[in-house]
Amino acid sequence: MPLTLTEKILASHSQRDSVSPGDNVWVDADVLMTHDVCGPGTIGVFKQHFGASAKVWDREKVVIIPDHYIFTADKMANRNVEVLRQFAAEQNIPYFYDVGTPRYKGVCHIALPEEGHTRPGEVLFGTDSHTCTAGAFGEFATGIGNTDAGFVMGAGKLWVKVPPTMRFVFHGELPPYLMAKDLILAVIGDIGCDGATYQAMEFDGDGVYALNIEERMTLCNMVIEAGGKNGVIAPDHVTLDFVNRRNAGNRPYNVHRSDPGARYCFEKVYDVSKLEPVVAKPHSPDNRAAVSEIQGTKLDRAYIGSCTGGKMTDFRAAARILAGKTVKIDTFVVPATSEIARGIREEKLNGKTLEQIFQSAGAKIGEPSCAACLGGPSDTFGRLNQAISCISTTNRNFPGRMGHKEARVFLASPLTVAASAVTGTIADPREFV
Repeated sequence: MPLTLTEKILASHSQRDSVSPGDNVWVDADVLMTHDVCGPGTIGVFKQHFGASAKVWDREKVVIIPDHYIFTADKMANRNVEVLRQFAAEQNIPYFYDVGTPRYKGVCHIALPEEGHTRPGEVLFGTDSHTCTAGAFGEFATGIGNTDAGFVMGAGKLWVKVPPTMRFVFHGELPPYLMAKDLILAVIGDIGCDGATYQAMEFDGDGVYALNIEERMTLCNMVIEAGGKNGVIAPDHVTLDFVNRRNAGNRPYNVHRSDPGARYCFEKVYDVSKLEPVVAKPHSPDNRAAVSEIQGTKLDRAYIGSCTGGKMTDFRAAARILAGKTVKIDTFVVPATSEIARGIREEKLNGKTLEQIFQSAGAKIGEPSCAACLGGPSDTFGRLNQAISCISTTNRNFPGRMGHKEARVFLASPLTVAASAVTGTIADPREFV
C-alpha cells in the first residue's frame, strides 16, 4: 500500500510494514528534547513514575536546551535552569547546552539542527509545540506534554495515533518581496487555526525546494498554528548537505519520501508568483490580511527574532531593508542562537556587518534566546509591558502572548517587519525591495 512520508516514518519506528491514519502504535523515539519551561515538569513525571534514582532510557538521545526565560532576574525562571543543570549532571547527559557556558545555544528549535540532532527518517519528540520545525529535515517531529515526555524519558517510546496527511504544493519562482513566512500565513489563513487539527502537513513543489533549509524550517514551524500534528518536507540535496555537515555522532539515518499514489486527505496548490505579502492581524495567526489591505496601520514597536524569524536568512532580509535607513519605532532584534549572533557580527552587506546595519538604523540587539516571543518575566528583552501595537516575526499573536494581555501583535515576514519599522506603520516591502 502506498504510504505518505509521515506514515513511512511511523511504520519504520513501530516495526510495521505499513500504518494507516487512525492506527495507534508504539513509536520508538530517536531524540527527546526538553527546555527550561517544561523540563522541570518532565523530570518530575519521570522520577515519580520510574523512581527517584532511575536513569533515562538513553542519555545520548536526551537533549536539554534552556532557551525561554534565560536573561532575567526572575527567581523561578532561574530555578528552572538550575533543575535542568542538576538533572543533566545526575544523568551525565552529554547534550546539555547550559546557560553561562560556551555551549549555550539559544532557541531549541534552531539549536537542534545546528548541533546535528535533526536527521531524515527519525522521530523527534519535544516539550514544545514548535518542535514540528524539524520536519524540514524529513523527520517526524512533534510537540508533546510533560506527562508524555516523562514517559519517553524513561521508556524511549510513545503511544501515537497515526495522523492523516494534508498536502500543500507550492509552484513557481518566489518573488524577492516574499518569504516562507508569507507562504505559511497564507496557508493558515486559508484553512484556519483548526484546519489541520491532528493532521500531518506535507509541503512539496518546486517553490518549496527552491527555499533554503532555514526557510523550510519556517514553513514547518507554524503548522502547529493550524493545529497540525507535524509538518514535513521530503529531503533533497539541500537537506542532506546540511545534515551531513552537522550530524551529531555521525549517526546513520534513512531517507523516506511519499510513495506515488499515497493517500492525502486534502490537497491545495499555490502559485507563489501570484501571492503577495501577508500579515496576521490580532489576535490569531489565521486572521489574515494582505499587507496592502492594512498598510498604514500605526505601530509602536517592531520585533525581529524567534525560531520563526531569528535565523540568518531572516536577518539578511531585514538588513536589505534597514541598510542606510533609520527606524521610526522601537525595534528589537534577537538572534535565535549564539551561532546566529556570531553570524550577524561577521557577515557583511555593502561593507557593513548586519549587526552594524541594525545598530546604525537604531535597533536594539538582544542576547540569543526566545526573549519576548513567549512574553516571560517583566524584565525580558523586548517584552510588551504595555498595551501597545507590535509587528513581529514571531509565530503567535494571541492575547498576552508577548506580554501585556491588551497588546496588539501583527505577525509578518522579516521583510515586512523591517519595512514597517522604517515607516512606523504597517508597510509593504514591495516599496523597499
